[in-house]
Amino acid sequence: MFLAYLNEAFMLLSALSVGLGWRAIRQGRRDVHRRYMLTGSVLAVLFFLSYVLKSFLVGDTNFGGPHSWALPYLVFLQIHTILATLAAVLGIVTLRWALLARFGQHRRIAPWTATSWFVAAAMGLGVFLMLYIVFPPGATTNMVRAIIGH
Repeated sequence: MFLAYLNEAFMLLSALSVGLGWRAIRQGRRDVHRRYMLTGSVLAVLFFLSYVLKSFLVGDTNFGGPHSWALPYLVFLQIHTILATLAAVLGIVTLRWALLARFGQHRRIAPWTATSWFVAAAMGLGVFLMLYIVFPPGATTNMVRAIIGH
């Protein structure tokens, strides 16, 4: 359970940092914006690494809530997964353009990136709450056991 909470903390802190960075650039504070966005990016990478580590070592937790909620949960999870992947790709492109000082392209895509990141983080919180807080956690199967069928 610790890694699940750690994953969620990394994601929420990343979203908070991106939000503070967005506010800083709207106030014209470029250096503060840069620090917050780089911090948000590092936290997002830490989230990804801890998520992969948890999935490989501990496993993924199945939905343990009522059967009538299983399909809506799975649809919600798939939308979250697609949006989170889109947000990550946009994040890489946005960060790359900033680091290359291509600020015109950076400014055009950055609001879309941040917005998708916020929605993905909020949906990720929803997934976390449904998996670990609102309902009892379901069974956990690690990747190795799932592949070999145990």
